[in-house]
Amino acid sequence: MTAAARAPLARSSLEAHLYMDLHPCACGQSRFDRASTVLELPGGGLCRRYAGPCARCGAPREFLFALPERPVEAEADEVRYGGPDPSELLDAGEWLWVADSYARSVPADPHRLPEPERRLARTRLASAAAAIDEVLRLVPAGSDHVPQDAVGSQVGTSMYHREPGRFRVQRLVAVREAYRSALRLFT
Repeated sequence: MTAAARAPLARSSLEAHLYMDLHPCACGQSRFDRASTVLELPGGGLCRRYAGPCARCGAPREFLFALPERPVEAEADEVRYGGPDPSELLDAGEWLWVADSYARSVPADPHRLPEPERRLARTRLASAAAAIDEVLRLVPAGSDHVPQDAVGSQVGTSMYHREPGRFRVQRLVAVREAYRSALRLFT
């Protein structure tokens, strides 16, 4: 079986690019000139191959992602990383880290920002809320928290052990609603 036949599912290009950003080259650089091609998998199905040289050291980088049967649809101002199924690429702790990173990059008082900066801040806050949605997709039906086995990465495991209370549904929903409430300040 080829590497492409084992490619993990990227539910959207947004999720694929986020995954690549979170998995840097051995030199520590995550940026690379991402040329992409679509390949057919043995037995049917498609995958997208991203490849190019690392922006710092020039080492070749390559990522293969299976494509979903149906593309993710989102409204014009909506950020969606995937459909209703949980991510195969990022774990709950990585999604929470992504939410934190985006939310921290938004100024406390967006009203005073020039329009291009307001638009960027709005997108980052919408991305943070969407990342919390992804954490919530990893909660089993009937549970009130993300199970420990929903984290496996170094980042995710570290976050889970450092602050396990942040993985409780009630708290995740409150944070997501705070982000959504803050988004209303942009309109």
